[in-house]
Amino acid sequence: MADYEKLISLSKVYGFTEAAPLDVSTLEFLPEVLDMCVSCPGYGKFWPCPPGCGSLEEMRRRVEAYSRGLLVQTVGQLEDSYDWENMQKTAMLYGESFQKLWDTLRPDYAGLLAMGAGSCGICKECTYPEDKPCRFPERQIVSMSSCGLQVSRVCSDNHLKYYYGPNTISYTGCFLLE
Repeated sequence: MADYEKLISLSKVYGFTEAAPLDVSTLEFLPEVLDMCVSCPGYGKFWPCPPGCGSLEEMRRRVEAYSRGLLVQTVGQLEDSYDWENMQKTAMLYGESFQKLWDTLRPDYAGLLAMGAGSCGICKECTYPEDKPCRFPERQIVSMSSCGLQVSRVCSDNHLKYYYGPNTISYTGCFLLE
């Protein structure tokens, strides 16, 4: 069984602003969230994005094996709602923290499932939709939204803020552990 106090503390050491235990039973896979992915530039271009990441039903089946997890979040301050530079900086900090924590958790949690924010970004050029499989399926990060999860609801249902006020941005991901 995971020691969530230790995991939350570790997530802060790795640079996350917030972290909280995740009750996997709160995850709802909503087709309307997945429908929003159609307007994303990554749609149909990457394995971890729809439709390459699989259907909602496939994701539900995959997640059934888990009961608990860890939500992690990086919150950034913006000068205004058009502050693209700090949005990108916060996204980069989130990505670095996510990768470090994932690398640390993998040896201790067989079958660890990571769901992040945004597209994967491991490869310079993804093999999708060619007939070639993902080069690094064990390192692939599927976004929470690509799974049909409404991130704000997942946060709320697990006692983690999603909105931190005007001129802030938050990037949220999770690790399913047990």
